[in-house]
Amino acid sequence: MKRASKWAVGAVLTAAAAFAAYRSVSAPPPEPVTQTPVIVPTAVETESLVPNQHCAFQWAYLDLPELTSEFDSALKAMNPQAAGRAQAFGENCIQTDGSAVFGAMETDFYVHLQVDALDREEDFGNWIAQVLETVIQIPRENLEGPNYGFVEFTFEKSEAERIIFRVPIQQYIDEAMGKSGAELFQMFSPKP
Repeated sequence: MKRASKWAVGAVLTAAAAFAAYRSVSAPPPEPVTQTPVIVPTAVETESLVPNQHCAFQWAYLDLPELTSEFDSALKAMNPQAAGRAQAFGENCIQTDGSAVFGAMETDFYVHLQVDALDREEDFGNWIAQVLETVIQIPRENLEGPNYGFVEFTFEKSEAERIIFRVPIQQYIDEAMGKSGAELFQMFSPKP
């Protein structure tokens, strides 16, 4: 009896596998996927998104040239080797006609500093404190979006040797204001 039930189970599995193979061979090829191009705005549109408006949302970034210029100038005044830029992060509401309205969620900052060594945690932490103090002094009305973003730091010795990490601005305000040096650097830097 046991042998007969094993034979029946084997026959059923064999038949199921044969049917699946037949279906995969005889099925028509899938239709090619076509993508519709997305039109991304070149300037910040400050219109509010209308509730119940029909649109498709897509993550988006928007360069902020005026804020970038001011931020970069402030960094260069502290260290001529530094460079910085600002960018809004949010969503594009892409409407059926292809037009898009950008809705900012936050403003993010990117800081690049050319360095001669990557083991200067005390100096890097002091630099982070200076930059964050500069960022939080920017009036909120000059920032896009309702949320604080982040400051991304790149300390670069060469193309192959660099340290990159982000400091969330709100976390800095809540947990790290007043800290500096190696303590501040270690709080946010990547752990080995």
